[in-house]
Amino acid sequence: MLYCYIEDKTGILKLRFFHFNKQQIKGLNESGLIRAFGEVREFSNSLEMIHPEYQLLANEEDCVVDETLTPIYPTTQGLSQTRLRQLVKIALTSSHEHLHNLEWMSPEEIAANHFFSLPAAIELLHNPPPDTSLSTLEEGNHPAMQRLAFDELLAQRLSLQFARQHREMLLAPTLPIEQNLEQKFLQQLPFSLTKAQRRVSDEIAADLAQTKPMLRLVQGDVGSGKTVVAALAAVQAIACGYQVAFMAPTELLSEQHAINLQSWLVSLGLNCRRLNGKMKLSERKETLGMLASGDCHLLVGTHALFQEDVHFAKLGLVIIDEQHRFGVEQRLLLQQKGQQASFIPHQLLMTATPIPRTLAMTQLAHLDLSIIDELPPGRTPVTTAVLSQEKREPVIHRLHSAIAQGRQAYWVCTLIEESEKLQCMAATATAQSLQEQLPNVRVGLVHGRMKAVEKEATMLAFKGGEIDLLVATTVIEVGVDVPNASLMIIENAERLGLSQLHQLRGRVGRGSTQSHCLLLYQSPLSQLSTERLRVMRATTDGFIIAEKDLQLRGAGEVLGTRQTGYRQFKIANIQRDQILFPLVAKFAKKLVSEQPQLAQAIAKHWLGNFEQFLQG
Repeated sequence: MLYCYIEDKTGILKLRFFHFNKQQIKGLNESGLIRAFGEVREFSNSLEMIHPEYQLLANEEDCVVDETLTPIYPTTQGLSQTRLRQLVKIALTSSHEHLHNLEWMSPEEIAANHFFSLPAAIELLHNPPPDTSLSTLEEGNHPAMQRLAFDELLAQRLSLQFARQHREMLLAPTLPIEQNLEQKFLQQLPFSLTKAQRRVSDEIAADLAQTKPMLRLVQGDVGSGKTVVAALAAVQAIACGYQVAFMAPTELLSEQHAINLQSWLVSLGLNCRRLNGKMKLSERKETLGMLASGDCHLLVGTHALFQEDVHFAKLGLVIIDEQHRFGVEQRLLLQQKGQQASFIPHQLLMTATPIPRTLAMTQLAHLDLSIIDELPPGRTPVTTAVLSQEKREPVIHRLHSAIAQGRQAYWVCTLIEESEKLQCMAATATAQSLQEQLPNVRVGLVHGRMKAVEKEATMLAFKGGEIDLLVATTVIEVGVDVPNASLMIIENAERLGLSQLHQLRGRVGRGSTQSHCLLLYQSPLSQLSTERLRVMRATTDGFIIAEKDLQLRGAGEVLGTRQTGYRQFKIANIQRDQILFPLVAKFAKKLVSEQPQLAQAIAKHWLGNFEQFLQG
C-alpha cells in the first residue's frame, strides 16, 4: 500500500493507493506541488482520499483552479477520466461552428422561452460554472438541460408528423358503409353495442370510407368489447368486395377470435377461416386456395399470416390485436400482403393495455386514437384484496367455496421453476399441492413450456367447464374469455408490474356474477411493490393504472421492448418534461408548415435513421 501526505493552508490530507507502480512512487516523492481530486472520507481520526485522480504540477502558476466545475464521465476499461475529458474538449472545440449551424431558434425565441442557445447549453452541461445548481442539473430541470430535452421531444414529434404525412400521401381502397349488411350484423348480435363502441365504430367507418390509408389504434380496457368493433369494420370491408386479415399474438387468442367471428359472420353468408400450425396439410391447402381465390372473406391467425404461401386475392383491411406484441417489421409484412398496384390496405390496431396520455402524445402522434371507455352493461367491477402468503389457508377455503357454488377460478404463479431467491412457487408444484388439498376439484395446468396443442386443449377444457381450477403462469394474461370464472388468485403478486397485474385481473369479471381478485405477496415488501399493490386495490380503471405504471417504471417498460418501434429518449423524460409538450406541438406545427426542410434536418439530427422511420 502506498501513502502520500499532502498539505495546504487548510490542513493535511492522506492519499492512499492500493495499486501503484514505480513511476508513481518516484513522481510523488519528487514533486512539491500536486492537485488531487476524489472523495474525502474520515478514517482513524484523519481525512483521506483513496485512489484519487491527481496531477503533478511544475510551478505555482499551474495551481490555478479551472473556472468551471470538473465533469465526471462514465468510463470504461482502458479509457481514463483524464483522456475522456481531453476527447470531449477536442470535440467541443471542433464542433463549435457546427453547433452554431444547428441552432434553429432565433435569439428572441430563445429568450422568450427561457432557454439556452444550443451551443451554450452543450457547453454548460460539460463545463458548468461553479455557481451552477448541481441538483437542478441532476434533476434535468436546468434551462440548458431543458433546451436539449425540448429539441429531442420536438424531433420525435416532427418525425411522427412526417410519418403521418407520408402515410396520407399513399392510397387505400375506399370502403363506404353498406347499411343493409351492417344492420343485419347488429341485429343478429345477442347484445347491443355500448355508446362507446358505437362512437368508435363510427370513427373507424369514416376512416375506411376515405382514400388515405387508415392507421387507427383502438384502446379498450379488458372486457370493453373491442372484438365486436373490429368485426363491424371487417363487415364494412367485406361488403365492398375486399378481404380482411385478423392477426392475434397467440394461438389461444386467435382461436377465440375465430370462434367469435364465425358465430357473428357465418349467418351473414361470410366465410371466416383460421390459419394455425396444427392444421392438416389438406385443410391448410384448402384454406389458402380459398384465400387466393377470394372465397375466404376473413382470415384469422398468428405469425402464420406472414408466411410466403399466404396470398390474399384482394386484402383491404388488416386488424392486429394486442399490436404492441408485434414488431414494426411484422406489421409492415402483413401490410405488404395486401399491396396491389398503388393501393395499400387500411390498418386497425387494438390493445387492451391502456396507454397513458403523456405517452400517446409523444410516441403515437402518427396514429389516430380511439378509446372504448365504457364496459358492457351487467359487468360489475372486480373487487381486489391484498393478502400475505401466511393467509394461504383461508384463501384455499374461499377457493373451495367458490367452486362449490359452480364457479371457476384461476391460480396464477409467476415462475415455472422453483427459485429460493425469488421465493416463487412453481406452477407444477402448486397444481399438485392444490389437487391434494382439494381432491374433488378438477385442476388443470397451463405454462409456457407446454406444447401449443396441450395449452390450447387445456384452455378449451377450462372454457367448456371441464376444469374447475386452472393453475397457470402469466401465459393467460392475454385474451382468454371465460365468463363463469369469478375468482383470480395471483401468487407472488409483488413480482409483477401494474399493467400485467391489471391484465391478469381482467380474466375475471366477464360475467354477471361479482368477481374477486386476491393478490398474495411474500414479505418483506419493497416500497415499489407496496405502492403497486396499493394501486391495484384502490382502482380498476386501466388508464389510472397505466399512468401510475408510467411513474413507477418509465416509458420504455410500459410500451414494451425496442422491437415495437417505440423510441427511447436520451435526455428527455416524458413525465418530467410534460410542461414542454404544448410548446413542442406549437413549434412542430409551425416548422412543418413553414420550414419543412429545417424540420427534417432537426428530426435527422436526433433520429439519424429518419427515412427508415418514415417507412415504419
